[in-house]
Amino acid sequence: MKKSATEQARQNAGATRLGGTGIGLRSPHYGELLARERCADWLEAHSENYFGDGGYDLHVLTRLRERYPISLHGVGLALGSAAGYSARHLQRLAALVRRIEPSLVSEHLCWGAVDGRVLNDLLPLPMTREALELMCGRVAEMQDVLQRRVLIENVSSYVRFAGDEYDEAGFLNELARRSGCGILLDVNNLYVNQLNHGDDAAAQIDAIAPQHVGEIHLAGHLVTELAVIDHHGTRVSDAVWVLYERAIAHCGYVPTLIEWDTDVPELDVLIDEAATARQRCAAQRSRDVRAA
Repeated sequence: MKKSATEQARQNAGATRLGGTGIGLRSPHYGELLARERCADWLEAHSENYFGDGGYDLHVLTRLRERYPISLHGVGLALGSAAGYSARHLQRLAALVRRIEPSLVSEHLCWGAVDGRVLNDLLPLPMTREALELMCGRVAEMQDVLQRRVLIENVSSYVRFAGDEYDEAGFLNELARRSGCGILLDVNNLYVNQLNHGDDAAAQIDAIAPQHVGEIHLAGHLVTELAVIDHHGTRVSDAVWVLYERAIAHCGYVPTLIEWDTDVPELDVLIDEAATARQRCAAQRSRDVRAA
């Protein structure tokens, strides 16, 4: 008998996990990653870039899978869209999961489709009971199809809804509790929302149920006159590093990813950022030992 999404998710919660610090797999680095010795603990690939039945991108991912654990991170399923998401998209993701056998699969707490059109953004959901019911059902469907636990990531936003009934941490905690999914905690997104809306990023970290957090994302952001943009195009800011230390003190030393998607630099810059994350983890471990 096929397991329910929640049963399968809880069974998968103890499956092989990533460890340490990963970097995003981006096409400018394909050649160097194939040629050089292993230079990161793991790689994260955007799922939609590898949906083809063949081609060079999938060839590279398959080759690198021989040396690196892989996390598949979706940016296009738009689970929270009121009219529904693409079943074909989910089936293509399932085929990729079977082919690559990633250590983790993740998606976003967002919507992004309307009237049959997919929008090129991760748009925020209202934090309401109705939206929570919708997301619980959609995550259950995703986990049923993939037959594994998935992680759901908090997003940056530029609006807040007057009818919100939860804060971000409360919504994510309840989604994880009810669906069996995990949380992908994006620390930079919390900080962006603090700057845009006056949220308290540190308080949100403290309120997250640590047992649900399966991965952390770190990235850079862009400050403009109108808003702070989560553009993934610079090094991690000092303020986000401080919040990262708070997150690992609270959630434990879960796998951490360095995201960089615009103005992609040389590979060694990503490796250097990953080394900084390891150093921050080591410093926090030392504090934990002294406090014990």
